[in-house]
Amino acid sequence: MSILQTIDNEPRTPADSFNKRYFFKLAANFAGLLIGLVSQTIIPRGLGPRSYGDFNYLTGFFSQLISFIELNTSTGFFTMLSKNPKDSGLVRFYMTFGILVCLAVAGFVSICHITSLHAYIWPGEGIGFIYLAAAFGLFTWVTQIFSQMMDAYGLTVAAEKVKMAQKVFGLPLLALLFISGKLNLSGFFLYNYALSMFVIAAFVLIMQKRGFPLFKKTELTARQRRHYARQSYAYSHPLFVSGLVGLVVNIFDMWLLQVFSGSMEQGFFGLSMQIGTLCFLFTGAMTPLLTREFSVVHAENDTARMKELFEKYIPLMVSIAAYFSCFVSVNAAKVIYIFGGGQYGAAFWAVSVMAFYPIHQTYGQLVGSVYFATGKTALYRNIGVFFGIAGLPVSFILMASPKYFGLAAGAVGLAVKMAAVNILSVNALLFYIAKPIGISFGRYLCHQVICIAFMAAAATAAALIVNPLARDNVIAGFIVSGVIYTLSVAVFAWRVPFAVGLSGDDIKKIYQALTPMKYRK
Repeated sequence: MSILQTIDNEPRTPADSFNKRYFFKLAANFAGLLIGLVSQTIIPRGLGPRSYGDFNYLTGFFSQLISFIELNTSTGFFTMLSKNPKDSGLVRFYMTFGILVCLAVAGFVSICHITSLHAYIWPGEGIGFIYLAAAFGLFTWVTQIFSQMMDAYGLTVAAEKVKMAQKVFGLPLLALLFISGKLNLSGFFLYNYALSMFVIAAFVLIMQKRGFPLFKKTELTARQRRHYARQSYAYSHPLFVSGLVGLVVNIFDMWLLQVFSGSMEQGFFGLSMQIGTLCFLFTGAMTPLLTREFSVVHAENDTARMKELFEKYIPLMVSIAAYFSCFVSVNAAKVIYIFGGGQYGAAFWAVSVMAFYPIHQTYGQLVGSVYFATGKTALYRNIGVFFGIAGLPVSFILMASPKYFGLAAGAVGLAVKMAAVNILSVNALLFYIAKPIGISFGRYLCHQVICIAFMAAAATAAALIVNPLARDNVIAGFIVSGVIYTLSVAVFAWRVPFAVGLSGDDIKKIYQALTPMKYRK
């Protein structure tokens, strides 16, 4: 049996049920999280703080640039394709747009190279690495588009199998590079290219096999092109200003850190971001599924169903993010030792602060999916612009040198700024969407406070118990603390299910699933 046949072994339905896709995606992301944990113990060690900082600075820059150039049209494309999966004309139109995005990025880098602007935009970075980072950003974006298409076609299970195969094949290759001493910056870029091409090729083959050919001969008339262009414009033009502000703010933050603190601090901040990403990995992949469902129920004008989806899944996803984030924050020193080793010891406070970022990043992505599904992009833009601009002086004060009246806080300063602005902006988004879909903002604010406060307290208590007993064994202490912490959270969830996004009925179902029939009361 071929790899593709193994990956594509699922019922041939137009769209598998939401619950099936939801729980399969949870399981796949848990497995992916475990593999990601192993990978992230190799990458920072192999590259070292300076090269790791260069990688994060360059790839972060192009991630922001591509996000601005495409103006979130990828989300609009996903939303429209979810509503009409058979619209091959829309796919053809967006493929053409994707080629234009790639040409725009290539042209921008070439102009910066020719005019020597690259020395000011990417200070201290080699031009070869700049081109490699631009290609990395485009590969990442294209992979994301194909992943969204798989979700829109109801092929989530097959997509997750492909991603899992990528991780399973990628880990030993990464280990081989590390052991052979070839895990340098150039080699790491090429490694990521290979993994991206594997995923893209597998997605294309599966879509072809399932009746959604990517290269279907679809001739677009001028009228159809205008129609798709108008749809894309109507969806995305309110986001132009927020996209521009987001580009300026995010690149300004990274540039300030590079200029005033250098690549080492970029490496420390990059490690904190990667650890935060692992906390977010488990919940972030759920966003396309919920966006698809919100789009469908909004097209059917079913507000009650949208409220039901929001109440059932979003608090639970936020609680899962909080479970990981709070434990990582309290155990930041152990996490740094495991993932980066002693050379990243100075990243302690950055990791501790940024560990909280995935909680509201989860909230922001999921609440944002409601805005996109309901077409409230103008309001989403206004909130994003306000907090983006408000954060600019905060960034400068925290990261600039004392010569410019700054605090020179480096990676810690950027972590504090990002976490604080994220909490405020996400709650603003939640406040303005609560009434239209019939939920209580106060209830969800209360959930955040109770959930985070308890999990942080439980993680702290576990660490206080274990740390004196396991001073010389970091990994054992980390594992034992995790067990005690998990048991504490489980008991709390049993007694106060609301705090972890569950209901009494959910607890009963979990109890019944885990308890043999003869022991049930």
